[in-house]
Amino acid sequence: MKKITIIVLALLLAGYTNANVVNNTGNSAPAKTASYGGGDGTVENPYQIYTAEQMNEIGANPNDWNKNFMLMADINLSEYKGETFNIIGYYTNPSDNKPFDGVFDGNNNTIHNFTYTSIGKDYVGIFGYVHGAFTHIKNLRLANPNIDTGGDSVGSLVGWLRRGNISYCQVSDCNISGALNVGGLMGRAAQDTMDISNCSSSGFVSGDTYIGGLTGQIGPGTVSRCYSYANVSGDRNVGGLVGKTADENSVVTNCYATGSVEGNEYIGGLVGQIERGAANKCYSAGSVSGNRSTGGLTGYIRVLGTTLRCFWDTQSSGQPTSAGGTGKTTAQMKTISTFTSKGWDFVNIWEICDGMNYPVLQWQIPTGDFLCPDGVDFTDFSFFAQHWLRKNCNEIDYCGGTDLDQSGSVGLRDLTAFVENWLEGTQY
Repeated sequence: MKKITIIVLALLLAGYTNANVVNNTGNSAPAKTASYGGGDGTVENPYQIYTAEQMNEIGANPNDWNKNFMLMADINLSEYKGETFNIIGYYTNPSDNKPFDGVFDGNNNTIHNFTYTSIGKDYVGIFGYVHGAFTHIKNLRLANPNIDTGGDSVGSLVGWLRRGNISYCQVSDCNISGALNVGGLMGRAAQDTMDISNCSSSGFVSGDTYIGGLTGQIGPGTVSRCYSYANVSGDRNVGGLVGKTADENSVVTNCYATGSVEGNEYIGGLVGQIERGAANKCYSAGSVSGNRSTGGLTGYIRVLGTTLRCFWDTQSSGQPTSAGGTGKTTAQMKTISTFTSKGWDFVNIWEICDGMNYPVLQWQIPTGDFLCPDGVDFTDFSFFAQHWLRKNCNEIDYCGGTDLDQSGSVGLRDLTAFVENWLEGTQY
């Protein structure tokens, strides 16, 4: 109802009726003149994916797993049930495996309703096994993924990232269940160098050991500028963002988690156990419960692990202690000086509505969120309306940011972009 209201107000402001509005956002698949929806798989001309059938076709063609792909439209995978979707990349044993080692660019499109149900299958995700020095999965959104398997290395996007990069990938409303190494985005990133940046997850994640809102376990490499709102449950090594860091070169930096975490042993709001490596400039604010080695930020830190300049909310977590980090009240966690006093970067990385909200990452702030509090709401609409039809918007501030397309004036295209993001970010 609120979104309908804002659209009506927006149309009145623009002086248009429904008859004047043309929807140019839809994409349709062209006639197939080449493999998939077009392209030849090169960097310059990647294979184009327009439909669910073309997405499923990738997994049926292992010879293409070292190629370049680009998603050209939102797609819905709901027609694939059980084990019918062709997972991209597999690992059976060291002598029987075939990874995805190409590039997949989601082009800021969304894959809806990826569903996979099995009994004990390992390496489950849209990409089951990923390993390549130049491999990159990026700019992709997953909505409502649902995986139920009692196996190892289970995530909505990637089961096992052995080597490669994942960036700007977001998972919303997931329901992921497995046994070992289970995460909302990825099951595990272990063995070789990897980098996960600017990624997020929300929903529910459950399993037994090494369970995390974003990823179950990480080895050498970095998880940076990521967050999770997922609610996480398991038995051992359970964390709001990561279940366990397992290598001296494991780094979790400029990240946060706010979902609830529950389990038995090695339970933490951010990381269940920092066996090795470090968490730096991170925080957690979700409720945490466990029986042994349980803490607001992390449940346990071994001799080769450490936390640096990290915080947790003692009130929302229900945990007065933690193996690492500094505990603060909710009010202190929503105060910028808590973080700037420890060198957090609020120019290039973080943003905060001081006294109102917890810090958020700048990359996650939605288009149209001009003013505090966080989220695109009527406060922002009122601000937008004050700038309606302004001209001569300069590149210094583009009319307070309301010239969203940076055309020099505030008009219908800016209004359309604003409406598309209505109520985004209000969950911060």
